[in-house]
Amino acid sequence: MMLRGKVALVTGSTSGIGLGVARALAAEGADIMLNGLGEIDQIEKLREGLSKEFSVKVEYDGADLSKPEQVAALVAKTRNVLGSLDILVNNAGIQYVAPIEEFPDERWDAILALNLSAVFHAMKAAIPGMKSKKWGRIINIASAHGLVASPYKVAYVAAKHGVVGATKVAALELANDGVTVNAICPGWVLTALVQRQLDDRVDEASSTLEIETEKLLREKQPMLKFTSPESVGSMTVFLCSEAAETITGSAISIDGGWLAQ
Repeated sequence: MMLRGKVALVTGSTSGIGLGVARALAAEGADIMLNGLGEIDQIEKLREGLSKEFSVKVEYDGADLSKPEQVAALVAKTRNVLGSLDILVNNAGIQYVAPIEEFPDERWDAILALNLSAVFHAMKAAIPGMKSKKWGRIINIASAHGLVASPYKVAYVAAKHGVVGATKVAALELANDGVTVNAICPGWVLTALVQRQLDDRVDEASSTLEIETEKLLREKQPMLKFTSPESVGSMTVFLCSEAAETITGSAISIDGGWLAQ
């Protein structure tokens, strides 16, 4: 229970990667502030289940992270309700795919607001408390697309590159304050977002899910295997450990060899 007594805020944690991260942190004893979308009764069931399974405090706040004032309020609520904020995991994100000349302005604005600006606002709100305690861990969930590009994903790629850059700046500023800042850059993770992409490909190609899954993976990854949310969670836990106390400003790939090519 390495993180007993610590408090973690994980954005976008009611499903997918964020939930995998929240579970991994709770398994190590951290109290958790959940944030994300979903039916309120299902979220309450999730909250209660995590609390009972891991014997930790688990709270939920449905802040709209595209609004800076709600991001700041979420950080403040985490401190007020759970007593601290030691670990910040910026995970929430959305996606849209289209050529640049057809990319809707409102989609660009929405993706930049949630995938990039919310990371800035959360770090800004969380850093003073971490500095005062001389201990903190900020883990930004970027993407392989934070390091390389793919066509038709201009807003997502731009945002995730920005997340990696912001991670490096924060790491430099906090290098001697007991606070580390790192980015995790997964390749393909089978989340609801990726499942929708697969379903679209099946419809467009009149194909099967098995065929389109292999084709999707083969386009980018030498390893024809999805990364699991649990693996991202395990890496997050490692970055919170004493063994990782001098790892900061890093963009850590978990991508099945995507960037090795």
